[in-house]
Amino acid sequence: MSNIGQVINAMIGYYAGDVRRINHFLKVYGFAKAIGESEGLDKRKQEILEIAALTHDIGIKNSEKKYASSAANYQQSEGPPEAKRLLDALGVDNSVLERVCWLIAHHHIYTNVQGIDYQILIEADFLVNACEDNLSQTSIQNAGIKIFKTDSGIKLLNSIYCLSA
Repeated sequence: MSNIGQVINAMIGYYAGDVRRINHFLKVYGFAKAIGESEGLDKRKQEILEIAALTHDIGIKNSEKKYASSAANYQQSEGPPEAKRLLDALGVDNSVLERVCWLIAHHHIYTNVQGIDYQILIEADFLVNACEDNLSQTSIQNAGIKIFKTDSGIKLLNSIYCLSA
């Protein structure tokens, strides 16, 4: 299965009526796709990255129901089982599914980053969160130094937030 459109439609159905969440995952997906392609990911890694970008916050819904919170630790524990259900129904290959679930469970952890797909997911999510959370220029600059590693992600961060390269 490599029909990203099916994942997009399933996630829109999952978050039906929640425009903010839908817009968030679509923006993260757009940045992840662009960075992954610019960095030359192979087809399989690109597919994993794109699916992870679309589903990375799938745990929020259950986190808010169970804990009245969307805190990162709740998202990361609630997300993988939800992603597994959704992606199994779409026929996603098990090895792809396992990596996507692992990325969902770690996407708020910025240390010991294991894999280019993980790095790009973090960068794409930050590019969107910086705007949505109204981060200061100083916070964005610091994140650029501490978090960003890919040439493509750094270029996007600098261009979007007018940082000196």
